[in-house]
Amino acid sequence: MDGVFGINKPPGITSANFLNRINEIFTKADVFQESLEAMKQSFNDRKRQKWGRRSQKVKMGHGGTLDPLAHGVLVVGIGKGTKSLQNYTTNAEKVYETIALLGGSTTTGDSEGELLKRSECDHVTKEMVDKTLPKFIGNILQTPPIFSALKMNGKPLYEYARKGLPLPREIKARPIEVYNLTSFEDTLSTSHNWKFLKSATDETDGVSLVEKLSKNPTLDDHALTYSQQYVEKAKTDSSLDANPYPEPELKDASKYEDDNFRAPILHLDITCSSGTYVRSLVSDFGRSLGSSAYMVDLKRKKQAEWISDENCFSIEDFQLPEEIWAPVLKKVIASPGGTVNVKTELLLNKLEYEKKHPKLDDDDESSVEKKRKIDQSQDNKDITELETPTEKVHDKKSEDTEADIEVAHSKAS
Repeated sequence: MDGVFGINKPPGITSANFLNRINEIFTKADVFQESLEAMKQSFNDRKRQKWGRRSQKVKMGHGGTLDPLAHGVLVVGIGKGTKSLQNYTTNAEKVYETIALLGGSTTTGDSEGELLKRSECDHVTKEMVDKTLPKFIGNILQTPPIFSALKMNGKPLYEYARKGLPLPREIKARPIEVYNLTSFEDTLSTSHNWKFLKSATDETDGVSLVEKLSKNPTLDDHALTYSQQYVEKAKTDSSLDANPYPEPELKDASKYEDDNFRAPILHLDITCSSGTYVRSLVSDFGRSLGSSAYMVDLKRKKQAEWISDENCFSIEDFQLPEEIWAPVLKKVIASPGGTVNVKTELLLNKLEYEKKHPKLDDDDESSVEKKRKIDQSQDNKDITELETPTEKVHDKKSEDTEADIEVAHSKAS
């Protein structure tokens, strides 16, 4: 079986480990046994002997990493389908929904990093947010965060950051495009459960990342840039201002230490090109409001033709009996990209399966639900074992959410 499908990655696990979980299920499934046997037969006698010492796995890859904090669409290639994944990392339009907290910036640009600074945020109004949105729509030169998979002199940027090593040169801004940017009604709301970060130290050596980053630039340091279209329009429209709002002096820093403090949120919907760093966009948006911001939630709602709530699987779907999900996966792979309504097809197959395997008693759970709960319990255990708190922070930086182009190229090579 060769092709591409979409699946919703849950938060709290790296893309690589999530792909391994899918691979474990597929490798055991009957529907892939013919492909695995064909792979074995393709080896000559010498290589077949070597194959016997290796574990048999379905050939898989993904078209654009999501870090542990993020969730949503992950495009997965199977077999020869892995060759087409580059199309999803270099030319694919993406839609994200993100939530950020105003009033603080972090080493990573999100809640998995350490707090760099606190800023005043009470002055920010909905009108200010509305006037800032168009500044970021269009072609922009965006500076990537130092905690990213981009390489400099053969070494990922996140390694310089974690080890406190100075960068050989500055991080160059890169061209990206934001096609649309809107805010949700609850923007600036403080009625939520996101706690504001507090300073911490690196458990490995007792030195804070803030201290380590003192030799390198952070997301607070580069010059703010707005879209070319907005800047040009502002030259002839006096109602537009291609400058950030002034940053007021912080009045009461102690309130940020209160466990009950809830900062106002930015809740944004972003349609953008490949290579866009949502963390950088969020940070720049906060600075433009005369404050600062860091991301606490990120969902990839769409990548090219794959839409989270329509034609994407979930890991729970593959924990159902194979009779239910295998025909749907075959149909998705055999059809033009994204045209199969996965949820509807799965539901129909599940109902048919229940007819063939009726419940013994109305009060009993169906065999489908029992199997799902057993497998889900095992998955939760596996994720807990794979993802220690320290691993979540460090692995995330080697699998940056938006550094799709670099990840794809490195895999292709």
